[in-house]
Amino acid sequence: MYRFLLTPRWWGINVFVLLAIPFCVFMGSWQLSRFEDRVQDHRDATEQAAAGSTQAARPLADLLPVDKATSGKRATVTGRYGEQLLVPDRELDGRSGYYVLTLLRTDSGKALPVVRGWLPGAADPARAPAPPAGEVTVTGALQASETPGDNGVSAASGLPSGQTAAISSASLVNLVPYRLYDAWITLDEGDSGMTAVPATAPGGSGLDLKAFQNLGYTGEWFVFAGFVVFMWFRLLRREAEFVRDAELGLVPDEEKVPSPSGV
Repeated sequence: MYRFLLTPRWWGINVFVLLAIPFCVFMGSWQLSRFEDRVQDHRDATEQAAAGSTQAARPLADLLPVDKATSGKRATVTGRYGEQLLVPDRELDGRSGYYVLTLLRTDSGKALPVVRGWLPGAADPARAPAPPAGEVTVTGALQASETPGDNGVSAASGLPSGQTAAISSASLVNLVPYRLYDAWITLDEGDSGMTAVPATAPGGSGLDLKAFQNLGYTGEWFVFAGFVVFMWFRLLRREAEFVRDAELGLVPDEEKVPSPSGV
C-alpha cells in the first residue's frame, strides 16, 4: 500500500520534510539561546549596577566612553552647575514624578548632565530646588545616554520649555548652549531633600522588546516544525486512503482515467 512513497513526488516531499524539520529546530534553538543570552546580560548588568554603588569612585575621564563594563560605575567630577531641566513622566517605587536634571560645566569645556534627584507629581519648575552655587564635586553612578522609546524612555515631543523627554546628548544639544558628554550620572544621594534615582542597567542588556521577540520567534519555529510533521502525516494518510479506495474500485468517477473507446 505504501509503495507510493518511492515515487518521485513523494521523494521530493520526504526530502523537504527531512530538511525542514532540522532547520526549524535549529532556528528555534538559536532564537532560544539569544533570549537566554539577553536574560543573562540583564542579570549581569543588574548585578553590576547594584555592585557599582559599593565601589570606590573614579574620575569621569577614566570611565569614558560608557559601555556595558563601565555603566553603573561610580564616577566623580568637579565643575559648576549651569542650566537646569526637568525630565517628566518618570516612575520611582511605583509613583509618578520627574527628574531634576542639571548641567555640570567642567574645566574640559563640556557639560555633564547630572540627575540631582526625583520629585513626585507633575513637572513643576517652581518646586525643583536650585543647584548649589560655586564649584562642586559630585559623585554618582555613570549612565549611558538614553534612547527615546527604549526601556520606558518617553519619545514625546513638543514638551514645555525647560523639559526633556530623554537624557542624552542628542536630545539636549538643542536645549543647552554647551558641548555635552555622551553620558550622565545620577547622584548617590538626592540633592536638597530630593529622592536619589537608582542606577539602571545599560541599554541593550535588558528584557526589552527584542528579547521577547526572540522568545516569540522560538515558539514560531517549533510550531513550524510541528506543522511540517502534521502535514506530512496528513498527506500520507490521504494518499494511503486513495490507494486503498483505488484497489477496492471506490475511486470517484471524475478521478478515473477514461478508456480509449470513451466508455
